[in-house]
Amino acid sequence: MRYSVLDLAPVPEGQTIAQSLRNSTELAQRAESWGYHRYWLAEHHNMPGIASAATAVLIGHIAAQTRSIRVGAGGIMLPNHAPYMVAEAFGTLASLHGDRIDLGLGRAPGTDMKTARALRRGMAHDHASGDSFPQDVIDLMGFLGADDPSRAVRAFPGQDTHVPVWMLGSSLYGAQLAAHLGLPYAFASHFAPAALEEALEAYRRQFQPSANLSGPHAMMAINVFAAESDDEGRRLRTTMQQAFARLRLGKPGKLPAPVDDITDHIPAPVLSGVNEALRMSATGSKDTVRAELSSILERYRPDEVIITGQIHDHAARLRSFEIAADILSSV
Repeated sequence: MRYSVLDLAPVPEGQTIAQSLRNSTELAQRAESWGYHRYWLAEHHNMPGIASAATAVLIGHIAAQTRSIRVGAGGIMLPNHAPYMVAEAFGTLASLHGDRIDLGLGRAPGTDMKTARALRRGMAHDHASGDSFPQDVIDLMGFLGADDPSRAVRAFPGQDTHVPVWMLGSSLYGAQLAAHLGLPYAFASHFAPAALEEALEAYRRQFQPSANLSGPHAMMAINVFAAESDDEGRRLRTTMQQAFARLRLGKPGKLPAPVDDITDHIPAPVLSGVNEALRMSATGSKDTVRAELSSILERYRPDEVIITGQIHDHAARLRSFEIAADILSSV
């Protein structure tokens, strides 16, 4: 099974964005050596703890610092952008780096509404409501597909690059659109697992073959907090629990340091919601993570998995991804 990395370029407390970007570059280089297939970066805005806002720029940097791993967006939040400009950006990336670039598309803004307005999003009502999303996806694919000189508007770079487009989602909407368009589908189960089973079933059942894909191809995201012991893995996980709780409480910040007892830091009702959102996780020693990953894969049968894990200490983060690769390489 192919296994990949989803990176939000986390900015830990006490570190700078510049250090975060160096950390992501090193993780990508290590991930390549550990057999990871893709290295995806996610678009978020107005988040002090996430440095991947200019996603296409960072993809270009990571691709230039690696040799063979696929590098892409997981994803570009299309309502924030004109499809034409996304096509030019990713057409440029593909022209520079060949067939190593992926383009995952999401329908959410990846931020709050004030920031969305600062992004010039929502100038037209249909754009703001997301009603134009399916057509935007189709337009974007056209700008990346075979060149047609009779078309009045063509993307250069873009045309004839055939950058693979993925549909991202955490609900039935993305699953059904991916099936209708014959696209591969990636589910955001690492933070929104509620509809995972239903969405995968709908995607597989409704899939319509396309020029891009003959049959359904689904990837699911899983958090991994792997360490030398179960206790240390659980301690690493407290960073993401705290970050998620702060986000839900409207107080996003840099990535917090781990704590010994999470119940001392997050009120019980909030913690319960956080743990439910993060339940698609494997946490602990190598043996424990192997058992938990095996259970998840056996239940959902994804065609690929993409691993993420917001871990404060860079060395511990590298080690967690190394352990995960060792496990997944033998699945």
